Amino acid sequence: MAVVLAKLSVLFDRTVGRQFYRVHRFVFRRTGGLIGHRSPAGRMLLLTTVGRKTGQSRTTPLLYMPDGPRFVVVGSNGGRDRPPAWVLNLSATPAVEIQVGRRRVEADAHVLTSREKTVMWPRLIEHYEGWGRYQELTEREIKIVSFLPRR
Repeated sequence: MAVVLAKLSVLFDRTVGRQFYRVHRFVFRRTGGLIGHRSPAGRMLLLTTVGRKTGQSRTTPLLYMPDGPRFVVVGSNGGRDRPPAWVLNLSATPAVEIQVGRRRVEADAHVLTSREKTVMWPRLIEHYEGWGRYQELTEREIKIVSFLPRR
């Protein structure tokens, strides 16, 4: 069942995903996180980064895995050969805002090192098998990012 869900997730992402995520972001924000935090694949957060070229705020809904006080996300971009823009934006400005359910917080992004990824990857795949499927679709190294909220 998990393999089927992972394959359907890729199909969804590659066909209607971008349009759906726009609606998802709108509903998530409009309801203050009451709707949109949970999805069939798992819990979602909204990540707001600063565009590295434009300087404008960009908000992206992302599946996440909780890890203590941190929130861990995967820069899969649906297994495409280029990384998602939000990962590139983090290299310029690692200070972000995340919304998890109703909670909105400022956080600091940390792109995991190869060693950290080796430890985290099996946990991520156990959490959501689709991330492994995305890695199979591309030769690029998919980045893993953790967000630590500022207190």
